[in-house]
Amino acid sequence: MLTKILLVCVIVAATLAILISISYWWIFLRNPLRFDITDGMAYILEWQERPMIKSRLGPIVGIGNGRVQAYLGVPYAEPPVGDGRFLAPVAKVPWEIAYDATSFPKIAWQDGGGILGARDPARMSEDSLFLNIFTPSADDATRPVLLWIHGGSYYEGSANEFDGSVLAEQGDVVVVAINYRLGTLGFLDLSALGDEFAGSASNGIRDQLAALQWVRNNISDYGGDPGNITLFGESAGGGSVLSLIATPDADGLYQQAIVHSGGMIETTPTDHTQQLADYLGVSIDELAKTLRAMSPQELVALRGTLSLNTGASVDGTVITRASSEAILDRKENGVPIIAGYNRDEGEFFAMIIPSFFHSRIGGIVGQGVVPGMDSAHYLKELKEAYPGDSGPRHFARIWDELLIRGTTHSAVRASAAGAGGWLYRFDMPVQRGVNRKAGAVHGAEIAFTFNAFASDAPATAFFYHKDDPEVRKLALNWSNTIIQFARSGNPNGAGLPEWPQYTAETREVLILDTDPRVESIPMRADRQRWGDTEESASEFYR
Repeated sequence: MLTKILLVCVIVAATLAILISISYWWIFLRNPLRFDITDGMAYILEWQERPMIKSRLGPIVGIGNGRVQAYLGVPYAEPPVGDGRFLAPVAKVPWEIAYDATSFPKIAWQDGGGILGARDPARMSEDSLFLNIFTPSADDATRPVLLWIHGGSYYEGSANEFDGSVLAEQGDVVVVAINYRLGTLGFLDLSALGDEFAGSASNGIRDQLAALQWVRNNISDYGGDPGNITLFGESAGGGSVLSLIATPDADGLYQQAIVHSGGMIETTPTDHTQQLADYLGVSIDELAKTLRAMSPQELVALRGTLSLNTGASVDGTVITRASSEAILDRKENGVPIIAGYNRDEGEFFAMIIPSFFHSRIGGIVGQGVVPGMDSAHYLKELKEAYPGDSGPRHFARIWDELLIRGTTHSAVRASAAGAGGWLYRFDMPVQRGVNRKAGAVHGAEIAFTFNAFASDAPATAFFYHKDDPEVRKLALNWSNTIIQFARSGNPNGAGLPEWPQYTAETREVLILDTDPRVESIPMRADRQRWGDTEESASEFYR
């Protein structure tokens, strides 16, 4: 019997390896969604100035261009290695020798291949808990602070891909981008192994919390206001913002939140401990020691090999309740929230994911659209609601609904709670670097949020033509709106049409394209399927 079980395991593992290889070929060699985007960050390393400050943690040397200073790779926690692997981060201790913050730091361990190009394993490390700071000047000013959390499905990405220099100069603000642990190193639930690992499913969120605490305690050294911090992030970064909203230990550490294309945080962690022990051929009692002895490359590979679920979840220790519940619980004591999605979110995923995976992955993603609803039932109702959808369009629509519901759900509750919620939809289709038929794809709005088109980065660094006047106008007005929100908690008065709160009564949405406008988008039929039938704020508190 044992021999048969082992044989089945070998066959499953071999099949997964073959499927992963086919996926790589499809995504990076055959896929019609072609990326042709160059590095938009390298130019920063050419800045000539070397400002030095005496921070409360020790002296630190940054890099500057006469208008903005950057402090790159500033450590906010000790390396989570050895016995610290799978545990909460420990705050960084002070240093005495001048710290060199003039180059980008190591990034968290992750798969070597990335949609926007391969990531070099030589640049990866478990010692990756760093942040990049962009400030007009490390002086005594009290500027609004924007803390960016990158996306990447909780298993890839880094702070090094986001340039905060334009926002810093344009809005006289401080921008901070952070790394955090990813995949099996950041989101593997090992709580079944004992109290030591309670909350391990949210170690990546703990890292974000540690970075937020670091910013609260230290950002005044860099010209920032520790009493005015805005969280913002996209995709898994947007989900991370919602995760922090549902993390009681983060309460009071930030004043505003922006959720770009973030799904709700509703599900509980998956316990993979027995699956891991069986695969590694050890007992449960030996599993923690075995995992700590493995190389980071081996641990990263486990996620794909065993299809491990490593993402944000309500673990009960760090994230204590669903994000939607947390927004309502805090009522007017919560924070104002901007949330939004892109018109063609799902087209991105339909193009990069091989069609022979659509059915399986669609079922998994469908579970997250309406947590608690049977995925098969959700997919059946979706097909009945849109009978004309082709297979790829049906798959894309699942992703659309995941992110549409996540953002609408959050914004309408923030308004009902009294803190205020605003909803946008980004409609401007991509112009270059990818298949132009893709539309306003997932992540396309990020360059507009950072107003990257006004930077000194090469024109080939973006999905849009850098010199297109319509692109530059929208990027300026939208980034000014982000800055205005960070400054005051209200996004209005920065160049876009008057933007009302997104309420259950009106369902008004800001449309971002060449003709920005506000439209009422009730989505009643879709909301009926999802169970979101509220038509007034009072219904959320029945």
